Order: sequence, then C-alpha cells, then structure tokens
Amino acid sequence: MEKKTTGFTPAEKFEGMGLDSSIIELLKKNSILSPTPVQKYVIPALLAGKDVQTQSETGSGKTLGFALPLIERTEKGRGLQVLVIAPTRELALQITEEFKRFSGSKKFNILTVYGGSSINVQISQVGRAEIVVGTPGRLLDLLRRGHMPLHEVRFLVLDEADRMLDMGFIEDIEQIIRNIPASRQTCLFSATLPDEILRLSHRYLKAPVQIKIKPSPVRLLDQFYYDIRRDEKFSLLVHLLSKEKANLNLVFCNTKRMADTIGKNLKKNGFRAAELHGDMSQAARERTVDAFKAGEVEVLVATDVAARGLHIDNVTHVYNYDIPQDPTTYTHRIGRTARAGASGKAISLLSAEDYRNFGAVMDLTKSAITKLEKEEFKPVRLEISSISRRGFRGPGRGGPRGHGGPKRGGPRRGFGRGPRRR
Repeated sequence: MEKKTTGFTPAEKFEGMGLDSSIIELLKKNSILSPTPVQKYVIPALLAGKDVQTQSETGSGKTLGFALPLIERTEKGRGLQVLVIAPTRELALQITEEFKRFSGSKKFNILTVYGGSSINVQISQVGRAEIVVGTPGRLLDLLRRGHMPLHEVRFLVLDEADRMLDMGFIEDIEQIIRNIPASRQTCLFSATLPDEILRLSHRYLKAPVQIKIKPSPVRLLDQFYYDIRRDEKFSLLVHLLSKEKANLNLVFCNTKRMADTIGKNLKKNGFRAAELHGDMSQAARERTVDAFKAGEVEVLVATDVAARGLHIDNVTHVYNYDIPQDPTTYTHRIGRTARAGASGKAISLLSAEDYRNFGAVMDLTKSAITKLEKEEFKPVRLEISSISRRGFRGPGRGGPRGHGGPKRGGPRRGFGRGPRRR
C-alpha cells in the first residue's frame, strides 16, 4: 500500500508500539499477529497523545487502530473518558464488540447508544460508563436531556466522517464536540476527505498526524459484471450462488421491497437467506447480523443500510442485484469483501435500467470491471408478493417503463463493452 503521513514514524510490530503485554496476548489469542498499514501509524500516534486525521478504505483495520491505544490509556472508575461517534447502529455495535474483546481484565463499562432502543435504559447506564460508542442523533438527545456527562472526556473518535456528512449529521456532531473539553485528544477517520470534512478537521483537531492509506493497484478484489435482461437477473443470481458455493454472500438491492422479494425467493429455492433493511426492528436486525456472522445465514440480502455499517470477516462475494444511483455507494458495497488482505469477488447484474448508474460507477472508480459472457442457466421463477408488486415494474418486451428498453448493442464504453457515458 502507498502511505502518506506528516510527522510520524510507523511501528512495524505490535510489540514495539508500547501496548500493554496483556493486550499483546489477546491479539495473539485472536490470531492477530501483525498490524495493518493503518494500525502501524495510528496506534503509535494515539499512544503518543497526538491528534490523528486518517483517510483509509473500509477493511483497513482502523477500528482496532483506535481501540487498542484508547483501551491502553483509559482508567477504570474515572467516569466517561472515551466517546466514539459512528454513523450507524450496526457500526456502533461492532466498534463496541472490539473494545470489549480487547479490554480483557480491565473490565470497563462500555455502552452503545443509538436510536431504536430504550433511551431510559441508556440513561440508567451512561453514568457508569468509561467508554461510550454512539450515533449522533441519540448522543445529542442524551446531551440535551442532561444525561451525557462529557466534561471528563479525554478521547474523541469520529469514525466514517464522510458517511456522517452524507447523512446530514455534521451539525449534530459539532454541537456534541462543543461540550467536550478542548484538552481532549481527537481522531478522525474517513474513506474520503471532502472539503467539509477537512474544515471539520481544521476546526477541531490540533496539529494532527495526517495519515493517508491508498489501496495498492493490485487488489485482491476481482470485479465482474453480466449484461442481461432484467427478467433473467434472479435466475442468474441463483445460478451464481450455487456455482460459487461461498459460505458468506452479500446481495445488495436498492429498495427494501426488492430486498424482501429476493430474500424470500432465495429461501424458497433452498438457500439459507435473510433480509436486512431499515423497516426491521433493531432487535431483528441484530439477530440477523449475528446469524450471518455465525454462518447460520449464507446469503444476506440487504439495502444500503449495511453498506457502510456492516463489518463482517470472511465475506467472499458481494452481488449488486441493483446498481446504486450514487456511485460512491458501489465502492462502499464492494468494500464488504476483500478486507484486510483477504480476497473477494464483486459481481454486478446489469440490465438496461442500470446503464446510467453503472456508467457513473465507471467514471468514479476507474476500476477494471470485467464483463463476463452469459452462461447457460436454468430459468427460475421470481414470485412477487402483492405488497412487493406495488410500484414494481415487471419485465416487458421494451424493457422497464421509463428507461426506453435496452440500447442497441447493449452497454458500451471503456474496456470493450461497458456502460455508456451519459
């Protein structure tokens, strides 16, 4: 990987970073023997008391990068000292898991706060916590009610800052920061650094160590697409899931309705599938994610609620059943596989209505996405429920209404035959 930093030298091994021996032993027990590139810079910088601004792709190991030094520097029984702000409930919960996993004998009170669960329970627990991980809306709600004791916070983490910008949380975050002592140590992590995130960094970070980790040109992620008719998509998906025989597959759809439809139909065709989207209760979402992590679910059909907040090891295949309208969402989706040195595949099912969106993906990513020729596969019926049928445009001779049908010669541009520039 290409690394760019200002004013700090990396450490090549966990043993040379100044971490406590008990943390080193926990890392070994979890088969984590060597730091990732982002950890080589972030851990020593945070242990040295520096503010940190880090740009790195998903799957780079940044969560452990900030969790380990903050565990090292937090003291039991001294009140709330660490505040981590994350964009989604899923990400907040998974950050909490990492803190708990490596706290060991310190036995910190670690609390996750987010909307969709009892605020009264969170109010009763927050006064005893040394570490709080939360989403901006619920943190601000607790603060306004007078139940968020920020006056002793020494360490602030802003995780996936660009995602929080996209979700409109920047003003909430600034209100929270203004209630934290200026003497704190702050670290900001973001996959991209748009101007507003840079302004946030300049305003609230003090002479930060700036770390930029760029992916190597040689990726362990292989990207492919098929150009097919819309009414063939589900049949091809079933064929590929059977052919690839992966243990953990993520299938992304653009709408909750489509995620439900695809998930239910996969189950009817013998797959251990489940759906994940925003209409589910938080408890149901957590049960589904846990089942996927445990391998009880082999195919998770999700909307983009999972694209940035879901961090699960060993996902080897990501399928784009629909192509997202925002091309940056594509990069977040495929970032769910090929994480931290592992290999993976991203496969997009492209039909006429996807040409415009896929063209924008190609313009943004400049990636080599290889077209695969359509294979022989058995037609499989896609059953649409009466609820799902509302607003659903089935296949027709001219393609889905409003898209004008397939263009002559299919998509084209770039590497032979690809999406047209619009």
